[in-house]
Amino acid sequence: MIRLLADENFNNNIVRGVRLREPRIDLVRIQDVGLCGADDPSVLEWAAEHQRVLLTHDVATITAFAYERVRASNSMPGVFEFGLTMALRSAIDDIVLLATCSEDGEREGQVRYLPLR
Repeated sequence: MIRLLADENFNNNIVRGVRLREPRIDLVRIQDVGLCGADDPSVLEWAAEHQRVLLTHDVATITAFAYERVRASNSMPGVFEFGLTMALRSAIDDIVLLATCSEDGEREGQVRYLPLR
C-alpha cells in the first residue's frame, strides 16, 4: 500500500472520506507536517524524502515541477492530480483503489490525472 500526502489546498472532504472509508491508508496533509505555504518544489522534495505520493488539485504548476525532478534523476514518488469538479465520491473511490492496490515505488516518476473512468 502506498503512502499519501495531500497538498495544502486539497479538498479536506476528500481526505476525511478516505480516512473514514479505509482507515489503514497512510494519508497526511501538508498542514500536518508543517509545510503550510511551501512552494511546489519543496512539497515534492518532502514527498520524495518520505516516499509519499502527492494528491493535488494543482494541475497548473505541479506537473512541470514533478517532471523536472524526474529529468534531474531525483526521486519523485508520484502525483495524482484531481480536477476541482470531480465528484467527491469518485475521488474517494479512486484514492482508496489506488492506495490499496499499489505497491511502494510503483508510481515512481508518474503523474496521473483522475478520475480513473
